[in-house]
Parts: sequence; C-alpha cells; structure tokens
Amino acid sequence: MHALGEALPLWTVLPFAGLLLSIAIVPQVAEHFWHHVRNQLLVALGWAAPVLVGLLVLGTRHDEVGHQALHALQHAGLEYLSFIALLGSLFVISGGIHISGDLPGRPWVNTSFLAVGAVLANLVGTTGASMLLIRPVLHTNLERKNTWHIPLFFIFVVSNVGGALTPIGDPPLFLGYLRGVPFLWTLERLWAPWTFAIAVLLAIFFAFDRYMYRRESPERIALDDRAIRPLQVTGRVNFALLLLVVAAVLLLSPGDDPADPRRFHLRELAMLGLSLLSMWITPQSVRQANAFAWAPILEVAALFVGIFVAMIPATALLETKGAALGLSAPWHYFWATGLLSAFLDNAPTYVTFAATACGRFEVCTTADQLGTLAADPSASHVLMAISLGAVFLGAGSYIGNGPNFMVRAIAQRAGYRMPSFFAYCGWALLFLGPTFALVSLLWLR
Repeated sequence: MHALGEALPLWTVLPFAGLLLSIAIVPQVAEHFWHHVRNQLLVALGWAAPVLVGLLVLGTRHDEVGHQALHALQHAGLEYLSFIALLGSLFVISGGIHISGDLPGRPWVNTSFLAVGAVLANLVGTTGASMLLIRPVLHTNLERKNTWHIPLFFIFVVSNVGGALTPIGDPPLFLGYLRGVPFLWTLERLWAPWTFAIAVLLAIFFAFDRYMYRRESPERIALDDRAIRPLQVTGRVNFALLLLVVAAVLLLSPGDDPADPRRFHLRELAMLGLSLLSMWITPQSVRQANAFAWAPILEVAALFVGIFVAMIPATALLETKGAALGLSAPWHYFWATGLLSAFLDNAPTYVTFAATACGRFEVCTTADQLGTLAADPSASHVLMAISLGAVFLGAGSYIGNGPNFMVRAIAQRAGYRMPSFFAYCGWALLFLGPTFALVSLLWLR
C-alpha cells in the first residue's frame, strides 16, 4: 500500500489514535456509559466513519491509489470476520466446558494450574484457557484469605504470556497468520523465550504464593483441607470441537492471499458451524454453571469493527514512512510494541509495528503479506521481537488484552480483592519488567 501511504496525510491516523485512547480512558471516567455494548459500538463506529468515508472517496479515483484504498477496505472486512470467527468460536465452545471440584489451595497446586493454562492457551487461545481455568482456580483458593496475587499472576501467565506459541494463542499472532506468517513459525522462533519467561514467572509465583500461604491461619488451612473434592469435567465433547476449530484454521486457510474469499468462506463457516453445534449439544446447565454470557465477545466484536477500519491509514503510512521512526535493533521493536500493547490493544499494535518493519526491509512490500518478513533471517528477528512484545506486554495493564478484563471481573464477583488499575500496573512492572528485560537481553540484542 505504498501508493496509498504516499497519498494519505499524517492527520488521517487521528481517528485510530482517538479510538485507542477512548478504549483506554472512557471506561475509567464513564464506566456506566461504557458498560453497554451499544455505546462501545457507537464509539468505535464514530471514530471509524471518517476513515471509511475518506477511503471510499479515494476509491472513486481510477488510479493505483483508488485501487489500493478499496483493496484495503475489502481486506480489513475479511480480516475482521476471520478474527471474530476465531475468537467467537473459541469463546462459545470453551464456555461449554465446566470444571468443578475443589483441590487444596496450596502453592504447588496453583502453580500447576498456571503451567497447564500456559500450555492450554496455545491450543484454545488465551481467552479460551482463561474462561476454562479461572473459576476452578478461584474456587480452589476460596478458603484462603491472602489470595489477591493469584488472579494477578493468572492474567500474567494464562491470559497473556502463555499464548505466544501458535496463532491460536493470542489475537496479534492470529492477525500475523492471516497476513501470511506460517502457522508453525511462532512455535519454531518463540519457544525458547516463551519457555524462559514462563519458567521465571512460575518460579516467582510459587515463591510468592508459598510466602502468602504461610501467612494463612491454621483454621483456614483446615477449612481448605475439608473442602477438597475431586475435579470433574462436564461438556467434554467440546474438547473435540476445539480441535476441529484448530483443524479448520490449518486446513481451510488460504495460501498466498490470506484474504482470498474462495477459501475464506469455508474456514469461517466451519467455525460458525462448530459454535452452533456446541450450543446445540451442550446442556444448558453446563453454561449456567460457567455463568456464560455473551457480553465479553460482543464487546470485542463492537470495538474491533472500528479498529480494523481506523487502523488502515496508520498501517499504510508506516509501511511507507516507518523507517523514519529510527527503530533498528530487535529490542527497540520489542519495547516499542510492548509498551503500546500494555496500554492500548496488542492486536492493532502488532499490525502497526509489523507495518513499520515492512517500511524498513525491502523483502516486505506490504503489511498484508508478512510471510516475506518471516522468511528473511534479519527481518524475521524483528518480527520475532514484535510478536513477543505484543503478546508478553499485553499483560502490562488491565486494558492490554481482552481476557485481562474478563478475569478481573470474574475474580471480583467471586469475592477476590483485585488491585486498582494503577496498582496492577505497578505490580506488573515489578514482576514482569525484570523478566522481559532478560528476554530482550538474551534473545533480542
């Protein structure tokens, strides 16, 4: 989209910036207004409307700029539908699996929960893994008093860092897959820093949880021991449906053009069909036990319909002029991507900095085709840094990644004392900062 990037003035990124700032600020200053999905949709569409109109006007031109403007809108629409189809199917199907029972709320049990969640996040997404495991984790520790740190580390490990090995794991990586990054590229390139970060965070959590456990009174520990019941899983057929979603992503995704509608329809229709099948065959009592509600996925759908349109000018401009930002070393991209991912949204941030990298490397001509960026050794190292920054530092605040909000809300409803917005950021800086600094030092110099 170099011709489009040359034609667009710099101020056309303002709707994108305004939408992201609205997502960050409005929930803090107008919580009641933001609580309604309808209002979120109105905000998203309000910011996206000027970009949509402007690109349609450009599309009336009979030249390369007009062609690229219309192509960008078409690509954004198809990519949005693919994005929502994947997240929606994982959300619906995982909501049909209920894990009941009560294990002892001891440090090794809680650490095992987080370790399992980190692996599971790559199979069913950070959203799916968070929905599956947060309630059993909270119920397991309900008899304890000193537990505020447990959902905090759950957000760190399960809702964010864990999902870095597959495009299924986290939304930024799925957007990369839709734009041409091979499915197994993330596993091949990110497994070493992923293993290191997960091991360090689990070790920190175990030590901290052990300290907090020793502060529990004997009465609470005895109450916890009396409440032990074996784990039981209902709705297990949905595990097979989750595997079929992964199969649909692998087998029905297009090759050279991620937005090719010929196979796009098959992939997305398969995901829709699997979601409907899950709703049909899963007893309603299972979803009721999970307190299943549509609000979280509707919020994602409402906001991202605006994001996918509003980010087109930013992507086009960064492809053309990204080299002027002065980012050179992989660790520059890691921290630049990560800091924005922590306070805005990690999926569009990933695309934005991938476009910046495309503006720097000659092997990549457009952010719609990141496969060439992944294939080149030096460019691939930068894409690795962008991927790690977007996924890892999505844990930097409550607004960095969708599951963060969901886990916080579920924990608060269960009676857990969650840190405030700024307190959470402080704890994230304390626990995550040194870990990620070591990651950048060891792999991203």
